[in-house]
Formats: sequence, structure tokens, C-alpha cells
Amino acid sequence: MRLLYSKPSPYSSKVRMAAHLCDLHLDLVPTNTGDEAAELTEANPLGKIPALILDDGSTLYDSRVICEYLDRLTGNPIIPQAADAWAATKRIEALADGMTEAAMAALYEKRYRPEPMWYEPWMDKQWRRAHRALDALEREVTALPEKPNLAHLAVSSDLAWVQLRFPEELNGRHPKLAGWLGRFFASHPELAALAPQA
Repeated sequence: MRLLYSKPSPYSSKVRMAAHLCDLHLDLVPTNTGDEAAELTEANPLGKIPALILDDGSTLYDSRVICEYLDRLTGNPIIPQAADAWAATKRIEALADGMTEAAMAALYEKRYRPEPMWYEPWMDKQWRRAHRALDALEREVTALPEKPNLAHLAVSSDLAWVQLRFPEELNGRHPKLAGWLGRFFASHPELAALAPQA
């Protein structure tokens, strides 16, 4: 299977971590979404990464869908199947990914629009969303099981992206989460190697 990805992408990071814990090898294809190359748009008409090209040529996209597929393919090593544990894992994944989506929206406002067109109320709203999610994650991570599952992967890849792009937001405003991330990666250096990188 081939994974179209980029190193800075938290969603690509989550999928790569999932593949590692599922003991699956993926051929990694560095992909720049700005290029809108045919390989990417044919794999995912939305032109987003990660996108997984299966052995039969069919494709999957969206990190949540890909992680679910890898988990099912290998007998559920990263997603608990009991209803309560499944719900907690998927809720935390959605919270972590949603936090990143909000922070990315604020980032893209500055990255892709000229400064005179920046809309501060929009960026402020995105950061309120992100900070509410980060506050909630501070509570959620204390209840995570010792063995890493998809919730750990989502939280660690998303927090590592925030630390990469907005270090003051994580280290300054959410030191408990920064501490959790540091401890998690220290305990799992093989996952730390797959974290988002510039």
C-alpha cells in the first residue's frame, strides 16, 4: 500500500503511527498538496492528504477512515471494540483532530490571505475553539489507558503539530499537555520519530 503524505501533516503522522502499531509497511510518497498533482487528485478528488492507495488501486482518504481500515485489516490492535472504550477513543480522536482543524484555519487565514484582508474575528473564533478543545484534552489524557491506542495517536500527532507551528500555545498556555506529550514520546520513541516535522 502507498501513502501520499507530508511530514508536517498531523493527519499523515497519525496514519503512520497507526500503521506502525498495526505492524503494516506503507510505501511513503511525499506529496505537496499545493501542486495538485494528478496522482493526488486521482487518489483523493479533494486533493488532501493523507491518501492511501491500496494494492488493488482503490483509494481511501481522511485519516480517520484510513486508521479504521488499518485497524480492521489487522484485528483491531488500536481501536477498542467494547462500546464504551470505542466511544471514548473515537471521541478523543475527534476532539484532537477538531482542535487542529481550528488552529489550521487560523494559520491559513494568515498564510493564504494578504494582511489587509486578515479577518481577526474569524481567527479569534478559531482559537477559542482550539483552546476549548485543548482544555478538554487536558482532562481526557489523564484517563487514557497505558497501552497506546488510536486516541493516543490522535492526541500526540495533533499536539506535536501545535508544538511545531504554535509552540507558545502548547508550552505556554497548556503546559500539562506539553508535559503529557513529552512523557508519551519519551516512552514511545518509535512514535516520536513519526511526529509532524517541518
